[in-house]
Amino acid sequence: MTVNTQSLIKLFRSVLPAKSVISDRAALRVYECDGLSAYRQVPRLVVLPDSIAQVQGIMAVCQEHAIPIVGRGGGTGLSGGALPHQDGIVLSLAKMNRVLEINRLGRTARVQPGVRNLAISEAVKSLGLYFAPDPSSQIACTIGGNVAENAGGVHCLKYGLTLHNILGLKVATMEGDLVDLGGESLDSPGFNLLSLMIGSEGMLGIVVEVTVKLLPIPKSAKVIMGVFDSVQCAGDSVAAIIGQGIIPAGIEMMDNPAIRAAEDFVKAGYPVDAQAMLLCELDGTHEEVDDQIRLVREILSANGAVESRLARNEEEKALFWSGRKAAFPAVGRISPDYYCIDGTIPRKSIGEVLTEIYRLSEQYQLRVANVFHAGDGNLHPLILYDANLPGEFEKTEELGSRILELCIRVGGTITGEHGVGVEKIGEMCIQFNDAERNQFHAVRKCFDPGQLLNPGKAIPTLARCAEHNAMHVHRGELPFPELERF
Repeated sequence: MTVNTQSLIKLFRSVLPAKSVISDRAALRVYECDGLSAYRQVPRLVVLPDSIAQVQGIMAVCQEHAIPIVGRGGGTGLSGGALPHQDGIVLSLAKMNRVLEINRLGRTARVQPGVRNLAISEAVKSLGLYFAPDPSSQIACTIGGNVAENAGGVHCLKYGLTLHNILGLKVATMEGDLVDLGGESLDSPGFNLLSLMIGSEGMLGIVVEVTVKLLPIPKSAKVIMGVFDSVQCAGDSVAAIIGQGIIPAGIEMMDNPAIRAAEDFVKAGYPVDAQAMLLCELDGTHEEVDDQIRLVREILSANGAVESRLARNEEEKALFWSGRKAAFPAVGRISPDYYCIDGTIPRKSIGEVLTEIYRLSEQYQLRVANVFHAGDGNLHPLILYDANLPGEFEKTEELGSRILELCIRVGGTITGEHGVGVEKIGEMCIQFNDAERNQFHAVRKCFDPGQLLNPGKAIPTLARCAEHNAMHVHRGELPFPELERF
């Protein structure tokens, strides 16, 4: 450490109110993990700025004294992206939570990074507008965290990820300078650094303002539930719907363990004996939606659906979605712990991959419930385990690694919206080769030469990859040696 903690507290209190510098050990434990609570580390200090000037002051102190910084939004991330550094600080943006400007004609809003995702839509609902990306944690997650991880949600198939709904960012660099990326127009001159910043997991700068794109609330939106006695048939239905040129606002899939857990929790009227279930939302004009509902019913029936149910009103539509939105906490009620995976695969491989996940589940003797964004192939297998049992977490990690390797094998990727963080850093050694990872490090050093922003996340070192590969050799297998690069 270049400066002792008491001296560091004094330095931060020169740019922040005393109450905005947290040093009490018990209070620091609030920040020891994000939504991936299996990994924990108490930070050295936590700072809570409420203005851009204060963020700049914090960055200047950390730059001068080589203090690692971990940015934090709502703490709902599921990859350990906000896991603190033992020698560093957590920079919480929770106090920067104001909607700064709403442009009705331009359909944009300028907000601070601590604004909750759902709060944006609530602020503009009276204008007939909304913010499309809707992670399941939208009631609590913040727009700054959404930008860091490039979050998605139920409606990302039709309306895109965070990346597709952000027009501009104001970013504080490691040196404390402010940089404006993008703006309110659809394009801007120069390199597309806006897209580089979104999904960079807090390693290139600290986002202090976000300009979001708003959309008009659709005239009509209806949800149809497809019930299947085969996960393969459910998966085939997803590809068939999109193959007919229909782009649902959202199409979600749950398998039997997830259906049972959600129904027991929410009482949404889910078919607990079904092997798989699809929720498909169509939106647009009244005529367009009615025509698409008719076509989707026909496609579901042709692909083996044993039943299809159309939500009769807004209340039932909200009830259908409530089970899906509450699937994670629902699973938490039936297991002491669970581990959420976030891999993405081609739609055509849904049935094949789920079948292999079930086989791996039996091999490892760990239950798995599957909930995912079927339209874009973003899987969320939830591995159920008990951290109190010796060795069970390590076994769970290994199973999670095998599932991610499977995603790569079929031409997919290790993350769809949760980011890499610390959870998937080993699998980055499989997804990318040494030259590619070295290029990632080179890009990062352009923004943060000292690598003080969120160190140890997302991009593994050569040594870390050697350790990961040695683990596979130890257990007697290299992951998919026949793997082709896609």
